[in-house]
Amino acid sequence: MNLEVIILAAGQGTRMKSPLPKVLHPVAGRPMLQHVVETARALQAKAIHVVVGHGAEQVRVALDDSALTWVTQEQQLGTGHAVLQAMPAVQPDSTVLILYGDVPLISAATLERLVAVAVSAPALLTARVAKPAGYGRILRDEAGALVGVVEHKDASDSQLLIDEINSGVLAAPASDLQQYLPAIKNENSQGEFYLPDVLAMAVADGKAVATCMAESELEIQGVNDRVQLNQVEREFQRLQAEQLMRAGVSLADGSRLDVRGVLHCGVDVSIDVNVVLEGVVTLGDGVSIGPNCVLRDVTVGEGATIHAMSHLQEADVGAACSVGPYARLRPGTVLGAGARIGNFVETKNANIGLGSKVNHLTYIGDCDMGAGVNIGAGTITCNYDGANKFRTEIGDGVFVGSNSTLVAPLQIAEQGFIGAGSTVTRAVDKGELAVSRARQRNISGWQRPTKNKD
Repeated sequence: MNLEVIILAAGQGTRMKSPLPKVLHPVAGRPMLQHVVETARALQAKAIHVVVGHGAEQVRVALDDSALTWVTQEQQLGTGHAVLQAMPAVQPDSTVLILYGDVPLISAATLERLVAVAVSAPALLTARVAKPAGYGRILRDEAGALVGVVEHKDASDSQLLIDEINSGVLAAPASDLQQYLPAIKNENSQGEFYLPDVLAMAVADGKAVATCMAESELEIQGVNDRVQLNQVEREFQRLQAEQLMRAGVSLADGSRLDVRGVLHCGVDVSIDVNVVLEGVVTLGDGVSIGPNCVLRDVTVGEGATIHAMSHLQEADVGAACSVGPYARLRPGTVLGAGARIGNFVETKNANIGLGSKVNHLTYIGDCDMGAGVNIGAGTITCNYDGANKFRTEIGDGVFVGSNSTLVAPLQIAEQGFIGAGSTVTRAVDKGELAVSRARQRNISGWQRPTKNKD
């Protein structure tokens, strides 16, 4: 069986009150539509067709996926009309699965069950919900067979009492859709061409329309406003937290972790509260992340510890390193194994060698640092002259005293020693001591200033 997926993503989403197309609003750091595309790929779909309309070019650019087939719905005339626009690109012997770009929690397992029963006739994904207002209701005969779907605005009082609702997710042989979609009428309160009308047509032709029940109401939750967006976000994060804990990750509080991208974890990883992980983050075996940390596109080697309140972006932290608390590792930072970055330290585009220590109140930027280096508190590398950036090169075993200023371009050879309070502008050779500061004078008999007595 060839499976092709049509994703409807043409709506404007006026209730979002945003110029951003609705399907591009993020869930877990990625556009809603991206989640649906990835689920479709998990089904091994032969082709994925995305129907766009409002903000079509913006949607294409945001996904930047050449493997997708893009279809434009010039006028948004309903779901049936949207699917019809994509049908010319669908192979006639395929089974077609219809998804929605604003329903990001739908699972591949649920969709596999639906596709499996759509071999010779359409099949519909339904759900039972406590508050069905706004949803189309499932109509069944006395034997329990589906006979059609009535939209909420067109339902009678008795039909509004039905709690089984239409999720909108439908699978059908392509030949059925080719036959029924052109015949849909828009004789309803909205004046739209409703996709579920194909179900009643199939029933009228004597076909048995199958249904599958969704695992949960949230799985088929569509996003129409910011409240629903938040509901979907929190459910997505809950599911991710559960998966992590079942995989052996220790979470101090699963409800206070946000994974906004892709997370790869080794064994015995520990993550404290209020941690945000963005982009692609890889945590090796035994890594510990303290509370209130943000990691974006970061790799952390085994046994490393990221202490509280630290912010890391596009950094590579080696094994057994210690970072923070209150540290900021900016893009291009690479820490060798066993390196230590302490409180109120900022690094950028810097290579910190094996076992080197930058423990407090320091800025290290555009720097190549060897192994076993000790950087004293208050040290800065002056890497910018107002127009260009320059590098500082520090050899193995160098000691830099507190409150030193290293003016790049600068080379400090191995075992060099910088006296505290120095401003270093010239190269320091191997084993040399560099001191650059005013000579101290002690003045005897000096009197402190006193306040005027007015």
